[in-house]
Amino acid sequence: MSRRCELTGKGALVGNNVSHANNKSKRRFLPNLNDVTLMSETLGRSVKLRISAHALRSVDHRGGLDAFLAKAKDDELSPRARDLKKEIAKAVAAN
Repeated sequence: MSRRCELTGKGALVGNNVSHANNKSKRRFLPNLNDVTLMSETLGRSVKLRISAHALRSVDHRGGLDAFLAKAKDDELSPRARDLKKEIAKAVAAN
């Protein structure tokens, strides 16, 4: 399982641990990923995703999963999220 947000594409970054004596050693900065279940209003079902805490706040700010995916760029989304976005778009077009 990769350490990458399924909605924003946020992943691990690389940097240095710097000691008091200015010795440097490599380290990784990992994103704050959470396993969450979000409800899709148009599909009428819940979806399990692994997203960052920042993405969870963005989903709430935009008014839910459907609104977030409608505005999201396809290249940032995971393949599962991309399929979900297409499924939601089809359901909206049908109604």
